[in-house]
Amino acid sequence: MKFQPDRSNAQTISGYGPGWIGIDADKITHSVIIGSAGLRQPWPCTRFEDLTPEHFAQLAELETELVIFGSGLRNRFPPPAWLAPLIARRLGLETMDTQAACRTYNILASEGRNVVAALILEV
Repeated sequence: MKFQPDRSNAQTISGYGPGWIGIDADKITHSVIIGSAGLRQPWPCTRFEDLTPEHFAQLAELETELVIFGSGLRNRFPPPAWLAPLIARRLGLETMDTQAACRTYNILASEGRNVVAALILEV
């Protein structure tokens, strides 16, 4: 799916497909954490089953108001205990499949929200 470019100062997801997403002009083929303020870093997991509590502790360290978790090809929820670091910092976490997370991230980023998306890219 290709998105039409909107005017936004935030880093945006320009498209997605099986095993990839476009971020601005770059094609990313690995799981990634991106933020509306310019954050972009690899996220070391290739599938939902690779996740550990440390992945969510890493997200809790980010300066954001909301984390959108793209859980791969389908919507899956992490164990509630893994979310304790996010809850302690009063950070919201929304879970959805990765394609929905891409769309939601773009909407919130275009509104000027300080949002981060943690996206699992599965083939």
